[in-house]
Amino acid sequence: PAGGRGTGEKRKDPGADLIVRNLSTGDEATIPDVTEYEWNKSGDWLAYAVSSADAAKDGAFARRTTDGAVKTLHAGRGHYKSLAFDENGTELAFLSDEADYAQKVSPYRLYYWKSSAADAPAVELVSAATSGVPKGMVVSEFAAPRFSKDGARLYLGTGAPPGPTPDPADKTPAPTKVDLWNYKDPLIQPMQKVRDQQERERSYRAVVHVSDKRFVQLATPDLPAVSAGEDPARALATSDMPYRQEISWDQDYNDVYLLDLKTGTPKKVLEHWGSAATLSPGGRYVLHFDERIGHWFTYRVADGARVNLTEKLPVKFQQENNAPDLPGPYGAGGWTANDGSVLLYDKFDIWEVKPDGSGAHMITSGEGAKRGVTFRYRALDPDEQAVPTGKPLLLSAVDDRTRASGYYRVANLAGAAAPEKVVMLDKAFGPLTKAKHGDTVVFTLSRFEEFPDLWVSDTTFKNLAKVSNANPQASSYLSGRSELIDYVNADGKTLRAILTKPENFDPSKKYPLMVYIYEELTAGLHTYGAPNVGTSINIPRYVSNGYVVLRPDIVYETGYPGQSAEKCVIPAVNTVVAMGFIDPKRIGIQGHSWGGYQITYLVTRTNMFAAVEAGASVSNMISAYGGIRWGTGMSRAFQYEKTQSRIGAPPWDAPLQFIENSPIFWVKKVETPYLTIHNDEDDAVPWYQGIEWFTAMRRLGKEAYMFSFNGEKHGLRDRSNMKYWTVHMDEFFDHYLLGKPRPEWMDKGVSYQDRGTRDVTPLFKKASSPATATDAQKGGQ
Repeated sequence: PAGGRGTGEKRKDPGADLIVRNLSTGDEATIPDVTEYEWNKSGDWLAYAVSSADAAKDGAFARRTTDGAVKTLHAGRGHYKSLAFDENGTELAFLSDEADYAQKVSPYRLYYWKSSAADAPAVELVSAATSGVPKGMVVSEFAAPRFSKDGARLYLGTGAPPGPTPDPADKTPAPTKVDLWNYKDPLIQPMQKVRDQQERERSYRAVVHVSDKRFVQLATPDLPAVSAGEDPARALATSDMPYRQEISWDQDYNDVYLLDLKTGTPKKVLEHWGSAATLSPGGRYVLHFDERIGHWFTYRVADGARVNLTEKLPVKFQQENNAPDLPGPYGAGGWTANDGSVLLYDKFDIWEVKPDGSGAHMITSGEGAKRGVTFRYRALDPDEQAVPTGKPLLLSAVDDRTRASGYYRVANLAGAAAPEKVVMLDKAFGPLTKAKHGDTVVFTLSRFEEFPDLWVSDTTFKNLAKVSNANPQASSYLSGRSELIDYVNADGKTLRAILTKPENFDPSKKYPLMVYIYEELTAGLHTYGAPNVGTSINIPRYVSNGYVVLRPDIVYETGYPGQSAEKCVIPAVNTVVAMGFIDPKRIGIQGHSWGGYQITYLVTRTNMFAAVEAGASVSNMISAYGGIRWGTGMSRAFQYEKTQSRIGAPPWDAPLQFIENSPIFWVKKVETPYLTIHNDEDDAVPWYQGIEWFTAMRRLGKEAYMFSFNGEKHGLRDRSNMKYWTVHMDEFFDHYLLGKPRPEWMDKGVSYQDRGTRDVTPLFKKASSPATATDAQKGGQ
């Protein structure tokens, strides 16, 4: 339930029945009107909040599991929320506005209870009696309290006092509805508007040292982000305040501080920093990656010494990148006890390095790079505090060439032997969950045609057993099979693509080819494909209805994103056509957003496609550069200078690249039937980009159709709209690629008065029962 701060209203949400069942005996107890509940870790206590029509029943309560005894922690008409136990399950914190509930707008208060004093009510922890509390400070309802693992510190959020309740008699004129854009503003006006509610609800982290009931404010408006770990003395804090203008055309930057938890005093350790920084578990080092030179560093808290950990190692720790921004690291795998060493990842292997840069060695013995397998450390214990040094470690493994996945094991961190393979399958392993008191693990396995059901095994993975069948209806339909193929792009670089064929594929036949593009897609080889509606094509539906589907990887050259797509997509298509089972006159392509842009560019360069759908496409990079991403309020400039659009400069420094990569300037060359969806509240790609392209096609008398769903954003969210769009997109492609009749809407259009009146629901039929369907009865989806 929310308190409705700043609205002049008090919302009271009703609770629901909470049923507490003893799994051994089957005995049940029903607790009415519960809005929130929380178990302690051992299950000894169940804390819950009640919101009832009867004011006398509102409150926060704790139920003891052993005898069902209920303790009233705090009661009275109000909202109770954010229940939080400490690690040992002996301390509880929660928020309540009961003390001031009669006011229309009221602050929350923080309450604290110890189970050792079970008969005592909760006490207000942050009050005038708490040392260090500044005058006027209020507890934020938008940040849940959290204990440190040792229970010694309780973190909370503070915020601005609630605004005054509006006075009906106030005759002050309403503010003029006008925005003033100032070039010195840290954030442009649309971004301020999007963030307005977030800023109103912003909370600043503070801490109460429980033993002496001492309050310390940690975060402030100038230092808004505080990340508190388990170190009892310090936390890491960041501030982007000096660099907020730069995010319009560059990346995020922060100043990084060490924060004293006892005094709240900050000490700057990194300035204008673009990559993440973390505090080691023991609080002795700040681990950070320098994107400018591609190396890991430590900052020693004791004396400020900074050490480059990786400059002498013969591998790269910075990810490969084909965009004009600075790429980040492959990552880190955690620290050993007492901050003794840290695990760092290169592309394939794992290194252990001491924080002073000494003793670096590869715990995977180079086997990852040798076999093209990416190793990463996987802790099976969710409560693990440090990477163990003296026992075997389980490593996840993904074959970079085949996308097979599984697990290897190393004897210990100090060993020199190559990792031992435990299991590798041509499937995608889901995350492992291990039984707390046994050797059993549960996980999922999937392929494109195989639903990610649950499997169990022990940690040897010698006996894998499937224990669920969550999608039996899939057997009623024709599915498909996905495989990886190689192709050579126009620059001579060998790349990969996913080729998905129908389940009943016959290589002697000629199939239509549907191409789907974005960037690099082959990592999703084993991702299960479920029949569904949406904004883009549903690949299971297309292969089930007789299409072959191609998804090529695309790599880019800064300054030439459109040409880069051309150099990859066309050779990939030609590679598949050369296999002999594709009809070259029945090739279509579909993509959305960045995929849509690339398709719009491609149809100005080739006539190989019989039909295309390019959703939410940029057609004019010059006008798009100066546009707004309305979902965030951000300027779109950063996309062109640093990230996905990949020009690498503003229009005044690279005018020819902006023009060359803008399909609108080459629209006269288009001869391909063109379909698009661009919604009128698109919050990522401005709607006018679709309008620019469509009106140009219309002016030239070229075949083009644009669907614009009112009130929808960048991708469809309303399921009925998804169905409506999916039917029409499928009809478009089925006409040009399967030879089905031309739908009426393509010839006659739909008037404004008749828009959306077509009922597509009869086209969505239920499947026949999997128990009775035979292979001969399987149909298209």
